[in-house]
Parts: sequence; structure tokens; C-alpha cells
Amino acid sequence: MFYRENGQFKTSYRSDQQIFPILQDRVAILLLIAVALFVVPFVATDYFLSGILIPFLILSLAALGLNVLVGYCGQISMGTGAFMAVGAYAAWNIGVRIPEMPLILQILLGGFFAMLVGVVFGIPSLRIRGLYLAVATLAAQFFVDWTFLRVPFFTNYSTSGSVSVPLLDFFGLPIQTPTQKYVFVLVIVMIFALLIKNLVRSAIGREWMAIRDMDVAAAVIGIRPMYAKLTAFAVSSFVVGVSGALWGYIHLGSWEPLAFDLNRSFQLLFMVIIGGLGSIAGSFFGAAFIVLVPILLNRIPALLGIPLAVDTVDHIQHMVFGSLIVFFLIVEPHGLAKLWSIAREKLRIWPFPH
Repeated sequence: MFYRENGQFKTSYRSDQQIFPILQDRVAILLLIAVALFVVPFVATDYFLSGILIPFLILSLAALGLNVLVGYCGQISMGTGAFMAVGAYAAWNIGVRIPEMPLILQILLGGFFAMLVGVVFGIPSLRIRGLYLAVATLAAQFFVDWTFLRVPFFTNYSTSGSVSVPLLDFFGLPIQTPTQKYVFVLVIVMIFALLIKNLVRSAIGREWMAIRDMDVAAAVIGIRPMYAKLTAFAVSSFVVGVSGALWGYIHLGSWEPLAFDLNRSFQLLFMVIIGGLGSIAGSFFGAAFIVLVPILLNRIPALLGIPLAVDTVDHIQHMVFGSLIVFFLIVEPHGLAKLWSIAREKLRIWPFPH
């Protein structure tokens, strides 16, 4: 009874096309943003910010970018970690060679170069699809890994092969403490989430979904498959590249190419599948699942007082984690976002059954 639409009339096209047409949703989102901005930075510990919230936000942004390609356009990609690596290394190289460039421009330019690489590896999507396209994007992962390992220019001729980020600041404001890093990442994620949400509701977003549902029929009604597919690769790679720059700059601080290996690509793909394909909220749900569940599984034996070796706990964690993924895919193939949608529908008619 508390989540009803009675009396909420749409009197204009603008009110009918709102992102959150129900008042309760708008209030909930505003409260969530207010808590994230004005409460969490003051009450959360450094570990909670650095070890949980910052990785969650950055991986959510990467999942948003991948969801544009996989969820909205239907183009499978298994090389997302490569585009994250391109964004991170491009931003770092720009910062090293042009030290006076602002941090936000370094990050955005990292996304731009990731976009260029993504478009190049997205060209095969014009002729192939499905498993063959997955293999083509997988080639991007191997090629980028080899490039950053074997070409010393990209690591500024570092003998160890790893790179380190200098002290960060945003137009004179330092970004050093976990709280400062959290707020910086949170604002960027909110901006990109809003942009992507509006983008998928626009004409190009409808073209992506038409290509996803049936590309032949989309071409018949006048949609250009080449334009739709390549723009999806471009937008997805740009967002993923920005998330890669944030992952390297904010979360890691120093890294080597193995930080963006094939496991990272699979991790992001699992986020999108578990959270829900073609769902903005699903990207956040999937990232929360991937980040939080391993931490909880790692803590459970200690909480129950069961003495287990570290390697045993690690094996059990992987087994339970994989089982949970299979369970969710069987129970709800459309992901956690669909479960949340069902719960909202139940709240709209509660306490009545229909």
C-alpha cells in the first residue's frame, strides 16, 4: 500500500518520459544519493571505503559499459579487461608525458583511446556474431596483454614492467585519502550512469535494442547495422576505458598487465549476466554480488569458529561462488534486476494478491 501510483497523473510528455516516473522511486533514489554523498564518507571506515565501496563503484561502471554492448546491443564481448587496460595505460602515459594535464582529462583521454581500440576490434561484428564474435573479442585480450608486456614504451621503459601513479589532485583538491577517492569515484559513476540511462532511452539506444532483437529486421526498417554496432562498441569501450583508468589510478595505485587479464574480462561478463542483461540497475546488482559474496564466503568459517586452512577456504569459496552463479541463472535467467522488478510489482499491489 505504500508503493502505489494512485493520484500520480502524467499531464505532459516530459512527466511521462521521466527516468523515474513514480514518486516513490524518485524519493528513494534521492535518499540513496544523499546517504552515499553525505553520510557514508563520515561513518565508513577506511577499509570499507578502499576494500569494498571503491571497487564496487568502479566495477559497476565497467559493468555499465559492458552492458551497453552485451545487454542492449546483443554483441558478446570477452575482451573487456583489455579495454580497461588500454584506458589505464593510456591515462597513465598521458599523465607521465604531459604532467600538467588535469586528472579528469587524463581519465577521459584514457577512455577515448580505449574507444578507438574497441571500434577496431568491433569491426568483425559487422560480419560475424555469437561465438565467433566472442572469439574475435577474446583476441583483443591476448593482443593487449602481449602489447603491454612486451612493448616497453607503454610502461615508460620500467624494468619491472609495473607502473605507479603519482599523487593525485582534482584542480588543486587532493585525492589521497580513501574518503576523497570514494567521493571522486562516486560522482563520476553517478554522471556516467545518468548519461548511459538517457542514452539507452534515446534513438540510438532503440537502434541498439533493435539490432539485439533481430538485426535483419532492423536493417529492413532502415536501421544501419554498421552504425549501430560500432557506436555500441565505441560507447562501451569508452566507459570501460574510464573505469580501467579509475581502477588503476584510484584503487590500485600501481599495477602490471596481469591486473587486467582474462579473469577480469570473465568477472565483468559474469556481473552483467548475474545482474541482468539490458538493465542499468542490474550492473550495480551484479557488481555488488561479485564484490561482496567472496568477502562473505571468506568470513563465514571464522564466524562459525571452524578452523580451516587458507587454501581450503579459497577452494570452498570458489565452489560456493560458482554454485551460486549457476543457481541464480537457473532460478532467474534475467538476473537480479528481474528479481528486483518482481519485488517492486508485488509492492505495488500489496496486500492484495493480484
